[in-house]
Amino acid sequence: MSDLILTTHEASDGTTITVAGELDLTSCPTLHDATSRATLADGAPLCLDMSQVTFMDSSGLNLLLVLRRRLADSGSRLLLTGVQGVPMRVLTLTGVDTLFLPADTQARR
Repeated sequence: MSDLILTTHEASDGTTITVAGELDLTSCPTLHDATSRATLADGAPLCLDMSQVTFMDSSGLNLLLVLRRRLADSGSRLLLTGVQGVPMRVLTLTGVDTLFLPADTQARR
């Protein structure tokens, strides 16, 4: 059983999935399935609102990197918003924060 709660909002300018809970080995398949079902218009981004993610391990990081590559290969992109706490630390320590965060977020850090 996953402790992850997802809420999807699809719009013409992109899809946002709000992620709440822990992003780890047991919950990654839930997010993977949700992102696979997301409908994206040509070039529209997929945004993950991670403001309610309390924990992320290397499995979560790997999923984000794989998802980023999959979207890039299809002409889209992955954006993360609201990243804080442990998830932000994981992204920063591994040096991949600039791959996911909007430019305005990076400028404020």
